Amino acid sequence: MEALRVQSLAEKGEMSVPSQYIQPPESRSQRENPNSNPNPNVNSIPVIDFSNPRTNLLEELRKACKEWGAFHVINHRVPVGLLDDMRRVGRTFFEERPMEEKLRYSCDSGSAASEGYGSRMLVASNDTVLDWRDYFDHHTLPLSRRNPSRWPDSPADYRKVVTAYSDHMKALAQELLGLVSESLGLTCQSMENVVGDFYQNITISYYPPCPQPELTLGLQSHSDMGIITLLIQDDVGGLEVFNNGEWVTVNPMSDAICVILADQTEIISNGGYRSAQHRAVTNARKARLSVATFHDPAKTRQISPSPAFHPPKYRPVIYGDYVSSWYTKGPEGKRNLDALLC
Repeated sequence: MEALRVQSLAEKGEMSVPSQYIQPPESRSQRENPNSNPNPNVNSIPVIDFSNPRTNLLEELRKACKEWGAFHVINHRVPVGLLDDMRRVGRTFFEERPMEEKLRYSCDSGSAASEGYGSRMLVASNDTVLDWRDYFDHHTLPLSRRNPSRWPDSPADYRKVVTAYSDHMKALAQELLGLVSESLGLTCQSMENVVGDFYQNITISYYPPCPQPELTLGLQSHSDMGIITLLIQDDVGGLEVFNNGEWVTVNPMSDAICVILADQTEIISNGGYRSAQHRAVTNARKARLSVATFHDPAKTRQISPSPAFHPPKYRPVIYGDYVSSWYTKGPEGKRNLDALLC
């Protein structure tokens, strides 16, 4: 039986959300307007200008990676028009295509590696609280995984846009890993040598208006499993990063790309740089869309702290084992990474 999509629930116009979407009190946003900054005196994440001199750029990057694990980049050489196109084709699929057409691309709810249109993240427990979102996941790298015929064919340029976006995100991720390596005092290729070829997924997330945003989350608190995530959001906003005991709103910037360091980067840096704990909140007024591009190692790669840093704070881990643990236990902040502490 096909699972009901969150968008279908929202369009029914019910005044309350089903119980399986209600977060426990300690996980909720704890404020009437989940899209407002909980502390107006706390700034949003840093903004790093790639056109700055390299010395300045490395220093700004070092500070952002150490203190936040997340930052915006501007003047990143990815065409701004391509960012707009990616948001456009995603919104067209979710808002203009009929449900019967969207369901033709449904992903396999029984597989964590499934590609396509879905709503529920696979975890072992059936009593897991569900996120208030639908998504479309694309397998884009390595090229042996990329099969555009599995992606929507409407609008007409959907597959072309996703392909171009994938290639630009790979180039930016490689550039960022080189800069992160240098900012740690390592050689430019150090991190990429550990990671190997990228496994890249592009996930378009759609968060319909929610009648009770104070009870729900669009995406529960977690840190990403892999190496580095590149994210764009629309002008609605809803992404939050946990920093110094506060949930801080990541204000939308249409021409910027949000960089989120993931768990394997924290391991390689021996905890010198942090993976960003983040979540998405909901609102009752407008649908929100974001596009996250995940860059992961192959599941056979062993990840461990760089030999340049000692003593090691984390035990070595085979990435595939880390992924299996993440899906078995569920995210819950950074507990999967903390389990590797020596």
